[in-house]
Amino acid sequence: MIKLDAIDIRLLERLQEDSKINIKEVADQLNMTKSPIYERIKRYDKEGIIEKYVAVINRKLVSNSMVVFCSVSLDSQKLEEIQKFSEEIIKLPEVMECYLMGGANDFLLKVVVSDLNAYHQFSSGKLAALPNVGQIKSTFVLNQIKNSTVFPLV
Repeated sequence: MIKLDAIDIRLLERLQEDSKINIKEVADQLNMTKSPIYERIKRYDKEGIIEKYVAVINRKLVSNSMVVFCSVSLDSQKLEEIQKFSEEIIKLPEVMECYLMGGANDFLLKVVVSDLNAYHQFSSGKLAALPNVGQIKSTFVLNQIKNSTVFPLV
């Protein structure tokens, strides 16, 4: 784990809010000059603290898609089977997020599809067709209350 000082935390919080913010503006907010701010950002990139820069798309403005959370249980929880499932799930573009879970289900997936029919095609045609899939439980999102990409640093 990389140790962050108070300036790192404030700068990273600001960059998470808007990674395209002007360096001079950030420097002014942190009572610093541009050069040390720029050097810190370069270090974050080099050390992998910042993984990548992306555009966060407002799904509701560009698509009528629906979000579904799927709990997946495997028939076998052997490490080899978990790895095989993980490798296959990464290939499915409908899966936005995938987590290996402890507890009642083995995986939790966040899936985005165009409509209910597309979800049916995905769940029965792709997901259930993967080897070792035992059970799929689906929960459909009615309304998104919060969606944040900001990782809390405190």
